[in-house]
Amino acid sequence: MGVLSFSFFFLWMFEIAAAQLATDPNEVAALNTMINYWNLKTKLNFSTDPCTQNATWATENANPRIGCDCIGNTCHVTHLKVYALDISGEIPKELFVLKELMDLNLGQNVLSGPIPAEIGQLSNMQYLSLGINNLTGPVPPELGNLTKLISLSFSSNNFHGPLPTELGNLTSLQQLYIDSSGVSGPIPLELSNLRSLRILWASDNLFTGRLPEFFGTFTDLKDLRLQGTMLEGPIPSSYGALTKLDDLRIGDLSREDSSLDFLKNLTSLSILSLRNCRVTGQLPEQLGTFSNLQVLDLSFNRLTGQIPNSFQHFASLQYLYLGSNNLSGELPPSILSPKLVALDVSFNSISGDLPQNFAKVGLSVNVVGTSINANSLLDEKVSGILHCLVGNTKCTNKLLATSFSIKCGGKDQVSASGIRFYDDSETLGAASFYTSSNYQWAVSNTGNFISNPNGPQYIAETGSQITETLESELYKTARISPSSLRYYGLGLKNGKYNVELHFAEIQMDDSQSWRGLGRRLFDVYIQGERVLQDFNIQSESGGSKRALVKTFDANVTNTIMDIHFFWAGRGTCCIPFQSTYGPLVSAVHVSQVSDGIGTSNRNKKHVGRLVGIAVGCAAGLMVISAVFYLWWTKNTPVHRQLQTDSPRKG
Repeated sequence: MGVLSFSFFFLWMFEIAAAQLATDPNEVAALNTMINYWNLKTKLNFSTDPCTQNATWATENANPRIGCDCIGNTCHVTHLKVYALDISGEIPKELFVLKELMDLNLGQNVLSGPIPAEIGQLSNMQYLSLGINNLTGPVPPELGNLTKLISLSFSSNNFHGPLPTELGNLTSLQQLYIDSSGVSGPIPLELSNLRSLRILWASDNLFTGRLPEFFGTFTDLKDLRLQGTMLEGPIPSSYGALTKLDDLRIGDLSREDSSLDFLKNLTSLSILSLRNCRVTGQLPEQLGTFSNLQVLDLSFNRLTGQIPNSFQHFASLQYLYLGSNNLSGELPPSILSPKLVALDVSFNSISGDLPQNFAKVGLSVNVVGTSINANSLLDEKVSGILHCLVGNTKCTNKLLATSFSIKCGGKDQVSASGIRFYDDSETLGAASFYTSSNYQWAVSNTGNFISNPNGPQYIAETGSQITETLESELYKTARISPSSLRYYGLGLKNGKYNVELHFAEIQMDDSQSWRGLGRRLFDVYIQGERVLQDFNIQSESGGSKRALVKTFDANVTNTIMDIHFFWAGRGTCCIPFQSTYGPLVSAVHVSQVSDGIGTSNRNKKHVGRLVGIAVGCAAGLMVISAVFYLWWTKNTPVHRQLQTDSPRKG
């Protein structure tokens, strides 16, 4: 009985002690104020102490979550998560009463205003996530006080100004997510102190200057992403020391050319994208020995020479993008390795035949703009078109057209004005070329959405009504591309054309939710000339699901129209879900305005009218009319030739 009595007494004492545990009253008051401010009463109702063990909000997977550590009878809040709950307003000052915070996650909300300087008081912070919000102002230098930080995220916000040099104090930092944050200027040299970094996402910022050489000292890096900035090349040779890299994505460099020599020892790579980086020289033989490589994108560069035979021996490669370079020779006979899903060698001086196993199930191939014998891939007429696009031969067609119209990503449709937009619902792969049944137009796509949770999709759809148009159905489907989408008008009469491009943002929301914070930016080229840069459908149309038509003039001189939608690494990557970015277009309508013969006849009639008028006028008026006519003809637009060069920034 004595032992039993002692056991009951011990349990009773333990319950009393547990009952005496209480959260710091100042922290309780601060929490209640924040709960009211963020309208979270229905999710967090403290009828008991906030740090009560086994509370519904205390579990690791709870959202919102409050976690505590207790010393003696006093408990302090150490973990606060309010994630993707659309809380709004500025960051309240009461947050900084929670001085023992170690983990703060306010990501994927619509918080606005600046990050208060008081953030620097939370010196125990190890994990800080403020990504995907609407925060503004400069990035506060006080973040440099949080020297225990392991992970810091303020990506997808609207900050301005440079990164503070004080971030170089965060020597324990392993993860830094600052992509699409709005920061600009040179990357501070002080960041060279971040030798513990394993993940650095810094794409889609207005960084200037050269690509930092000191990144090559971050030898623990596994994931580095620097696309869509204003940084200049070359890629430093010091990056050859980053032998732990699994994912390397650098893109859109300007000024100086880069070499691939630094790749020699980066054999752990599974994703390598150096797209649009002014890379020159030949493809290294060693790349074929990278056994983990699954995605290789070296498109839109200046590579020369042949594709190495070692590219036949990739063990894991699924996507190979070499388009828009200066490669020559023939394809290696066994380049279509067993796991390969997509091969793009478009717009190169490559010749010869396609490999024998080109028709294997699940494989998509794009050879447009090459001299490859594609008769086995396409019929003879389409094959001729491919050779014509190279630019070495004159394109001819007995039945020349003067217009074409395409319902991008959708079925045939006739507009209220009687225009027939032709079916473009064909399923495209990650490297595809498709020609319409009437041979009047074609479409090519390259790129893959690496992290898309919905799988490989290249068509966007919506059931919602589209406003600002009488043709709502025209905008309910659209072609999307992760890299490069091109439409070609084929067999057109030479002359001047009107190009109508129809857009409506049907993937990204414009609600008051965090889902409405995405930004889609891309460039558009017509006949090789950039007509739109950093084009934002949502911004120009005034919101999502609103129709927008952009109209341009273009000249056809070799029976072909080339309309190129190009992603230059800009815009958010992951709102409302990962891999939501890249070009999007709803419809294309191209029609001839004038041709050489018609213009000449009209000009003669115009001259005749002028002469007739001049007969009855004074000699001085005759001279003025003649001078005016000569000036008018001198300033008519010149033809723009079809271009296939890599798009450049800067």
